Parts: sequence; C-alpha cells; structure tokens
Amino acid sequence: MLDISGQVTALAERAKELLAERPRVVVALAGAPAAGKSTMAATLHRRLRDQKVASEVVQLDGFLLDTAVLDGRGLRQRKGAPETVDAQGFLHLVQRLKIGGEVVAPVFDRPRDLAIAGAQVVPADCQVVICEGNYLLFDEDPWRELLPLWDLTARLDVPLPELRARLIQRWLDQGLSRAAATRRAESNDVVNVRRVLEKELPAQLLLAIRPEGDRDHASRAGKGR
Repeated sequence: MLDISGQVTALAERAKELLAERPRVVVALAGAPAAGKSTMAATLHRRLRDQKVASEVVQLDGFLLDTAVLDGRGLRQRKGAPETVDAQGFLHLVQRLKIGGEVVAPVFDRPRDLAIAGAQVVPADCQVVICEGNYLLFDEDPWRELLPLWDLTARLDVPLPELRARLIQRWLDQGLSRAAATRRAESNDVVNVRRVLEKELPAQLLLAIRPEGDRDHASRAGKGR
C-alpha cells in the first residue's frame, strides 16, 4: 500500500493556511478514474478532523445520472463519462458551497448503483469542503466553469499503465474473468481516463502517486502546471 502521508500533509497545511483568509475553503481533488481520489479525500478528512478542523467530503459521483435516464439516452455503457453526470447540478452545488451556510448534497450508493438525494448535509460551520471527482479540473464546457470556484486545487498523478491495471482489477474483484474484465475496462473506463488526461486544467498541487517500486515519486507533492 502506498504511503500518501506526505501528500495529505501538503494538502492539510495549505488548506489551513487559506483558512486564515476566509471562513471556508473549497478544495478540488481531481484525477483520472482509479487514481485514488476517494482514499486521498477520506485520509485528508481524517487528518483535518484530528487537527480540529471541521471538514466534509463531497463526491462528484452523487451527480451520476440514473440508469433509467442513461438507458433513455443510449449511454448506459458509457456510465462515468462526462456526459453521464449532471454537470450543471454539481456546478450549482459548488457555487452554494462557496457562498457558505448549510448545503445538502446527494450521495452515490455504489452497491445499489444509484444516487440518493438529500443524503449528505454540509453544515454551516464546515471549514474545509473536500470535493473529489474525475472532472473537477476538466477543460470542457461546462466543467471549466468550476475552476474559479476552487480555493485549492490538487490532482493525483498516476501513470496510465497503473490506472489501467487498477481498472481491470476492479472488474476482477466483481467476479469477471480476466478477458471480460479487460474488455469492460478498455471499452469505457480507459476511454474516460484518456479523456481526462488529454484535457487537464492546471492544479496548484500535483500529487505524484507511483507504484511502490518508485519511492521517490510516490512521496512527492509538487506544484502543478
């Protein structure tokens, strides 16, 4: 398992510095599918909580369109692609988070493969909101409208071969054969990865996540482009 303590420390310290200037900091934690965003967000949340900083994690996956809607649009096989997410809904949510006050958000229930409306409350006294998702720093409309709303931006940088291996493993973990898992990953997941990598917007922090054999890169938190 990778040691991400250095990256988490860099994020936590930067967020706390920004809190000296404003009552709430909205963080964008972006990266390709399978980059480890959920793990990083959860670890950062625990670190801030331990440091007595009120924080919440808000996931873009809560805005995935329902399967029935995707079926009506012929997009079920592309689930997870930008066009299968309520981008305008998420943009509106981030605008509300930026203003402050209590904000209610949907949550994606992965075992049931559906979003649950009103399942999360970001309280008015929340100091740091950690938003995580594939398309938070994505150079397509309307996603690029998110960029000026972020107080702190970070991207998980994982090599494409490693991302591909992780995506195949996800399907293997669901009981698919190696051939079927590879087909599922290549037909949609890897397509989304390439699209994210090709249309990245700059991040203030580039969090290099490397396989365990590449220790120098795995522990580096550097500035983005």
